[in-house]
Amino acid sequence: MSFQEIFGHEPAVVRSAPGRVNLLGEHTDYNGGFVLPTAIPQETTVALSVSEDGLDHIYSADLQERQDLPRDGEPQGFAKYVQGSVRVLADRASIPNLNIYVSSNVPMGAGLSSSAALEVAVIRAVNELLGLGLSGVDIALLAQKAEHQYAGVMCGIMDQMASSVASTREMLLLDTLTLERTLVALPEGYEVLVMDSGAKRRLAESGYNTRRAECEKACEMLGISSLREATLSDVDRLPEPFSKRARHVITENARVQEALSATAARFGQLMNDSHASMRDDYEASHPQVDQLVNLLQQHEDVLGARITGAGWGGCCVALVKAGTAKQVSQDVLSTFNAQGGEGRLVVPE
Repeated sequence: MSFQEIFGHEPAVVRSAPGRVNLLGEHTDYNGGFVLPTAIPQETTVALSVSEDGLDHIYSADLQERQDLPRDGEPQGFAKYVQGSVRVLADRASIPNLNIYVSSNVPMGAGLSSSAALEVAVIRAVNELLGLGLSGVDIALLAQKAEHQYAGVMCGIMDQMASSVASTREMLLLDTLTLERTLVALPEGYEVLVMDSGAKRRLAESGYNTRRAECEKACEMLGISSLREATLSDVDRLPEPFSKRARHVITENARVQEALSATAARFGQLMNDSHASMRDDYEASHPQVDQLVNLLQQHEDVLGARITGAGWGGCCVALVKAGTAKQVSQDVLSTFNAQGGEGRLVVPE
């Protein structure tokens, strides 16, 4: 059903925001580190208008689900992200009640930041409706606040920044400590391939918040404010599992930095090393993901492959020879799915 069929009139504003895939820099953003994501073609679109009856009316076209509630109500599921993204704007302006219609082709639960795309799209739409003059960075920071306060996931800033300011044509080098950012070209002659392993996960129900707490505890034991300040020699001073968590963050930051001047072949190896670190030191991978990554890494047209997103399931990202992505995916999926997997191609569409 369309916005008009649901609400009886055309929307006042329609805005979109993309999902993202991260090539390097996993779990470094809430540790004051460096990340290297890029936007993906899939987007979440939000259409809205002012509600006249004192309630927010929130409809998901994909879920075919509607929630009608006061601004201080208790939204469930996807509506937590939607209404939370409106509530965080209360300090900026008086926000009227809204009719909000959401549609998306960003895969949910796959590690491609469907929640960040939703948050950014909602805030972009309200920003345009009310002329708030928010910058891309403002929108990202507000979206992160919504995720913290209303979804209960203490995420870093990477997902929201990538959805708000990244490009599908380049990588976004982001210093999450200062928010300094630069657009960086992909290795020449190569393209990004994203495949969904079929192993679903939900961040608030996974080990995400546990890993963040472990990193904070490691900092406390080392007497530093973030793992950005730590060195590999510090790792030996920590007991398990804190030493492993710190080792991943330190080496992952180094991989992002090295990738900026690396050859294409070396970039691919850094991606392979990143996956091993996510699997062994951060313990945030999944057997199905490991199996898919292994098949990708063995393919002759693949430079490197790794899990992407927070982990515990979801998607893999690979760097492949330009023009081969769909063939690589067919080759790999024929084996992976024959072995019981439920993988699929995500990017390119």
